[in-house]
Amino acid sequence: MFRSASTILYVDDPTTSARFYHALLGVAPVRQSPGFVLFPLPGGANLGLWQRNAVTPPGRDGEITLTTDDPDTLHALWAERGYRIIQPPTDMGFGRNVLITDPDGHRLRAFRASGQ
Repeated sequence: MFRSASTILYVDDPTTSARFYHALLGVAPVRQSPGFVLFPLPGGANLGLWQRNAVTPPGRDGEITLTTDDPDTLHALWAERGYRIIQPPTDMGFGRNVLITDPDGHRLRAFRASGQ
């Protein structure tokens, strides 16, 4: 169902945060744009830094992201299970995604990257 997972932190300035995490982790980002930076983590996970005012829909602190082949099927499954869906399947710059929250309001976004 899922191929990889990432932790995404919403940050005020991705460039400033990237410098901090580059020094902390000792690895260079594998993807960097003005609004988003992605670092590889041990075990195949990733850490993303997403410019807070660019997050859609707006959120508080961060989210867990899961890559999937079919966000639409996941949406149907999650709706059937009664999960709180805060963004139905939507095409965004990085790909097609669906966004839910857990019972405590933590965000989980499943997406298929653009071009896949």
